[in-house]
Amino acid sequence: MAKKLINKISDKLTSVNDSFTITMYDNGFLIDIGGKREDDDWRSAKILVPDVDRLIELVREAATMPRDGDEE
Repeated sequence: MAKKLINKISDKLTSVNDSFTITMYDNGFLIDIGGKREDDDWRSAKILVPDVDRLIELVREAATMPRDGDEE
């Protein structure tokens, strides 16, 4: 069974922690962010992107997602 391709943080998480890590590589960037899924399990999303424009899209997505611990 093939794994589902993760293109957005919301493909894997429904809420995010208040911090994330960006790692720079020779061929792109990795964003690593933790949070929760729909079933309330903790998970992390590690997404590799080829350029800074795509990275900024993911940072913007993270900034607009619900945060873990926020009251609904």
